[in-house]
This record gives sequence, structure tokens and C-alpha cells, in this order.
Amino acid sequence: MADIRLVNVSKQFGTVRVIENVSMTIESGEFMVFLGPSGCGKSTLLRMIAGLEDIDGGEIHIGNRRVDELPPSERGVAMVFQNYALYPHMSVRDNMSFGLQNIRMPREEIAKRVAAAAKTLELEHLIDRKPGQLSGGQRQRVAIGRAIVRDPKAFLFDEPLSNLDAGLRARTRIEFAQLHQRMKTTMVFVTHDQIEAMTLADRIVVMNNRKIEQIGTPMDIYTRPASRFVAAFVGSPAMNFLPVQQISDRDGMALVKLPDNSEIQTNIATAHLPNDGQLTLGIRPESVRVDSDGTVSGKSDVIERLGERTLAYVRLADNSVVIAEDEGMSRLNVGDQVKLSFDGGSAHLFDARDVAYSAAG
Repeated sequence: MADIRLVNVSKQFGTVRVIENVSMTIESGEFMVFLGPSGCGKSTLLRMIAGLEDIDGGEIHIGNRRVDELPPSERGVAMVFQNYALYPHMSVRDNMSFGLQNIRMPREEIAKRVAAAAKTLELEHLIDRKPGQLSGGQRQRVAIGRAIVRDPKAFLFDEPLSNLDAGLRARTRIEFAQLHQRMKTTMVFVTHDQIEAMTLADRIVVMNNRKIEQIGTPMDIYTRPASRFVAAFVGSPAMNFLPVQQISDRDGMALVKLPDNSEIQTNIATAHLPNDGQLTLGIRPESVRVDSDGTVSGKSDVIERLGERTLAYVRLADNSVVIAEDEGMSRLNVGDQVKLSFDGGSAHLFDARDVAYSAAG
């Protein structure tokens, strides 16, 4: 188990820069998730840690060693790929032991490590089966077992759940969380799926356009996004964004006036806000409620009935659309006139550079 430090790491392919001066520390024993859209550089960053891609600038340290000039086999990490890459003619036991046999580890030690990994991953009853006899989730566990037997300092996972169907993906996600709880080993996990990130991570690295947008715990990312990109990317349904027509000061806090002339009191200090450029209000759907006593009016365009809650897409007088929540047994229908109440205390404001301003605390 070891920490991983990246210091001003950069990478380019030809003239295209894919990573620009990225620095971070992944603590020993931490489950860190790299989250972002396709093409943002997250898999490239993982492959640079593993040594599968050279870096063009900066340094990578694992534990107390600088490793960016070492080959992958000497970095002390194990990588699990999106494609499990199991040998179809070999049993589970042989797939897990093959790498250790290649480095001429004693048979007794190999058997001991394979048995321990099989027990950890609940593969003991499958140990003599071949990959074709296993489910997708079981094959994934074999790939993880092949990494575990190497006793690495850190595990690197490159979108390992993307080949699974929705139900199996949810179950395997929980297995990953339980595995980390049992092993307490440093793990780095790449995904574009925010549910995986929010479920698994101790901390999330949100990436976009070759750089880090924000690093924080799942709830820090969700409740205090650093930028409009983070606010929009994390959360389902996405955060509502509404143009601000005017900002007033009420006891030091921003009173926001929207284009339909409705007003929302926030807990954002006006002293922290820029006085140049247009501001945008951001508020999550769970902070906007269908409420007969609400002060904002509109008409429902779409109704999503999700069982435990109902989502209403409400068109305001200025033609902007707000996603609001109603109770699960809502009687709201498309075309109904709706009143909404906003919890301004959980609102955010974004400036022209998409930097976020949130309530203190």
C-alpha cells in the first residue's frame, strides 16, 4: 500500500495536448475515482501512472520512489482493464497464477496467494472453471484476482464495469466497495459514470478538457461544485441553470431576480460576487418543489413518474425550463399550471468564467 503523487504531469500525442500540468496526491489506502466525459484524459492519466504511456513532463511518485522512468513491471501497481483479457483455455486458478509462474515464484507461494485471492473474491467454488463458463461479473472478479495475487502497492481500474449490463453493473459496483473495505489498499478507478464515482470514491477527481476541474469527497463535489461543468456533470437529473436579471443585497446575501421577475433569496454573500459580467443561478431539482404556496409560476411540459418521486419539467413565463420535484403519488399532469418554491439556501451562482459561488459553510 502506498500513496501516489503526480507533479505537473503533461502528455501530448503529436501536436494534441491531452494532459496539461496535472498535480495531485492519492493517499495511501484511498479509493480515488477519475470522473469525466470521454476524451477528457482520465484513462491516459491512469495509463501514465501504470507506465503504459510515457509522460512528456513532470514527475510520478509511488510511495517513496519516483517511477516515471521505470518500466511498468517495476512500479508495484496492478492494472485491471475494461477488457478482462483472460486466457480462455485456462482455468480460473491458472489465469490467476500465470503471471506469478512467469516470474518463477515458488509453487507453494503461488498456491497460497491464489487461494487467498479466491477466498477474498468468493471464487473458491469456481476455481477450476474456464472463463467461458463464467458470467461477466465472475470474469471481472477473476481479472481482479489476477491483480491481487501480485500483492501490488496500488490497483488501477480502467472502466472495469462498462461491459456489464445494468443489473450486474450495480451488483459488481457494491462488490468493489466491499473489496476495498476488506483490503484497505490504494485504488484508482476511471469511469464516466457518476453513480459509480459517488458510490465508490473516498474522493473524486473531476476532469474536463485535459485538466482537473475539482478534487473532493462525493458530497463536496455534489453540494459545492467548483465550476459550472462540475455542477452540470454530477447529478441526475442535471442542475437547473437560469439567467440572472438582477442581484440585490439583502442583509449581505444575494437576492436574485430572474427574467420572469420572480425573486429568490440565496445564502451567498454579495461581497464575494464579481460586479462585472452576467451571473447564472444554479439549483438542483430536489431544491425546487411543486408547491401550491410557491412564488414562481409556470406550466408543466413533461412529467416523469419515478415511483418514490415525480419530476416535473416546468416552463416559466420567460420560456426557460426548470426541473422540479413532487411527491411520488403526484397528480400533476402535462399542461397543468404549476407553482414552485425554491430553496435558495442551496443555490449557487456562476460567473461569466463558469466559476461557482456557493453559500458559506
